[in-house]
Amino acid sequence: MSGPVAGIVFDMDGTLIESHEVVPAAYRAAVLAGGGPERTDAEVIAGYSLGAPVDLLTHLLGRPATDADLAAYHAHLAALAERVTVYPGVAEVLAEVAARVPVGLFTGASHRAAEILLDRVGLLGRFGVVLGGDQVARPKPAPDGVELACRRLGVPPGRAAYVGDSPLDLRAARDSGAVAVAAAWGHQYDPTAAADVSVARPGDLLALLG
Repeated sequence: MSGPVAGIVFDMDGTLIESHEVVPAAYRAAVLAGGGPERTDAEVIAGYSLGAPVDLLTHLLGRPATDADLAAYHAHLAALAERVTVYPGVAEVLAEVAARVPVGLFTGASHRAAEILLDRVGLLGRFGVVLGGDQVARPKPAPDGVELACRRLGVPPGRAAYVGDSPLDLRAARDSGAVAVAAAWGHQYDPTAAADVSVARPGDLLALLG
């Protein structure tokens, strides 16, 4: 794509908020509460590509996850959410971007988890669309979520950017036709992953708007 973007969709964890300890801890607690084995943070993080929380819980529990298991995860997440922080500069950039183009969010987390965490850090009202991994058929790196978020914003993917820290985010962006923007401050950032643009800090995103 040449020229400025007409909309931006963001990943959540590792891009907007620092939650790399909180999310695995909530999963581990929910698995133990459901009678599953003790899991490590690394085991939880390695399962992020499996899809929505119900899919990851099924994997970690070693049995089909139930509504009660999912509710336990969300309850633990809410209890731990006070430890989540917003990356420096993110709130200010979101406000400026939203004043100029439509802004959405697509996360591999569930829609409920996104609401819990975004509300806790005061970002929930900043997006025209908040889409969770449980609202699309295929998880990242499939482009489904980026494409749906763009449709709901009314912006063609080819005129949008998707900002994320992980290689899965960048693959989803590229396969959707959106500009793949690597958030180099995120905890899953890999400088070897293919990206159209890499930004060192949130303020650098403003250059995408022309």
